[in-house]
Amino acid sequence: YYATSQIVEIDIVSGSKKKIGGPGMYRYADQSPNGNLLLVYRIKKPFSYSVPYRSFAHTLEIWDRNGKLIHLLADLPLADEVPVRGVPTGPRSVEWRALKPATLIWVEALDEGNPGKKVPHRDKLMTLSFPFKEQPEEILKIQHRYSGISWLKPEGKAFLTERDWKRRWRTTYLINVDAPEQAPKKMFDLSTQDRYNDPGNPVQMTTPAGERIFLQDKDAIYLSGSGASPRGDMPFLDRLDLKTMKKKRLFQCSEGSYETFVDFAGKSRNQIITRYESETEPPNYYLFNLRRKKRDALTDFKDPAPQLAGVKKQLIKYTREDGIELSGTLYLPPGYKEGERLPLVIWAYPREYSSRKIAGQIRGSSHRFTFYRSYSQLFFVTQGYALLDRALMPVVGDPKTMNDTFVDQIVSNLKAAIDKLDSLGIIDPGRVGVGGHSYGAFMTANLLAHCDLVAAGIARSGAYNRTLTPFGFQNERRTLWENPEIYFKVSPFMHAHKINEPILLIHGEADNNSGTFPIQSRRLYHALKGHGATARLVMLPNESHGYRGRESVLHVLAEMFEWFDKYVKKK
Repeated sequence: YYATSQIVEIDIVSGSKKKIGGPGMYRYADQSPNGNLLLVYRIKKPFSYSVPYRSFAHTLEIWDRNGKLIHLLADLPLADEVPVRGVPTGPRSVEWRALKPATLIWVEALDEGNPGKKVPHRDKLMTLSFPFKEQPEEILKIQHRYSGISWLKPEGKAFLTERDWKRRWRTTYLINVDAPEQAPKKMFDLSTQDRYNDPGNPVQMTTPAGERIFLQDKDAIYLSGSGASPRGDMPFLDRLDLKTMKKKRLFQCSEGSYETFVDFAGKSRNQIITRYESETEPPNYYLFNLRRKKRDALTDFKDPAPQLAGVKKQLIKYTREDGIELSGTLYLPPGYKEGERLPLVIWAYPREYSSRKIAGQIRGSSHRFTFYRSYSQLFFVTQGYALLDRALMPVVGDPKTMNDTFVDQIVSNLKAAIDKLDSLGIIDPGRVGVGGHSYGAFMTANLLAHCDLVAAGIARSGAYNRTLTPFGFQNERRTLWENPEIYFKVSPFMHAHKINEPILLIHGEADNNSGTFPIQSRRLYHALKGHGATARLVMLPNESHGYRGRESVLHVLAEMFEWFDKYVKKK
């Protein structure tokens, strides 16, 4: 009932409508480049309460513009037995090939979708053209898991990206699908987490037929990236010659601001549109002349909250006891006087890394304009707190075993942050609160259970009993039955008797995020109260993993302020 829809063609000039086919449960309908055909993804029974709708049984159909079935590409069953971190068998990632009238391209697994199976190639790239009378043709085999394809001119050339989830690695090749005997040319080869060496994303354009292809000037393409560096993000625009592989930097954000490439203005490539902001200037769009390095304003958006203009922000760098470099963005309230020691709120989200060097890379920029939205932790600076936001919480090690030291590493990260700000004379180390959302809430509860470095915690929409997520959590690859000791060790629920600092638990009653059902907060709260802990549980009606209602947003802010005012600021 709720999923039934009707595909309709609308004349945008006259407004007339034409129904195509009959009502059905359609996930999407994608028009071929020549406009004559539709690729239709139709969901069908059986349904399931075990997997999301994208894993339901479905057909991939080719229709004409009148809704007549021209070709049935695939009739795929319910995918409820896909291995952990695996993919379903049969055609997937089906799309129309750009710059061809009506040619399909897709991938199929060669390992039965099982990442644990040892095979020389994970996937194969397939194609089939109108009128779809021939058998599908294999273009090439892909060593690791297919991640996507993007098209260039002339016809046939494309960038194909594969990912090795075990190494957290991605490789992009330049291939020719019309001449698969030509050896793929490796373009980019780096860790998925390596921001400093990220070459950027190719700039794309839309053809008159609605296809997305790379923007090119003969053999050159353009790359736009975040420009991550030890100084923070400094976005850039490069020109890359695909024959010589030589790069030319056309634009890069200057220090002390944050400016990103949006698009080219005109065909000459001499002018671009940028989005410029700084700590004191809200984002606005500009016309930037690449030759004269001159910027002309296109918009004039004002600061929506000038009352908070006095908030001070800076990038803080510090080092963990084992030598891993960390950082975070420090916010100080308006009117802060040097030498004054403030109560501190640390807000963080743990992330896993295979490389110690990459774990310490600076993320983001301290020169961006600050927006105060919704139930953001940034509002703590309006209440007289220092805030260390996005404090790096790396968990570093072999992807298979890094969670063996999860608790020790997050405690070490926390200690390094507190010690640094204490040494700068900014905070009172006896008045520190820690908080986080989702996996950050899991981190918060673990910190309260395994150290005495903070006075109180706030955990929003978290998971605390990992036996309820037995097939893995976040990037944990082992199941509960393979390593029950780790699931027990990292579950705050199992250590509720050790949590002796006040903790505020907030959760949406309708949280449908698979790893953070509301029972997680309810059960931890019951365990805490059973051991006499100071705890408060706030359940938000009709809210999911994030909170949207005005009443909910205001209530969450009030709860957070009151909790830390009582147990951190006034300690």
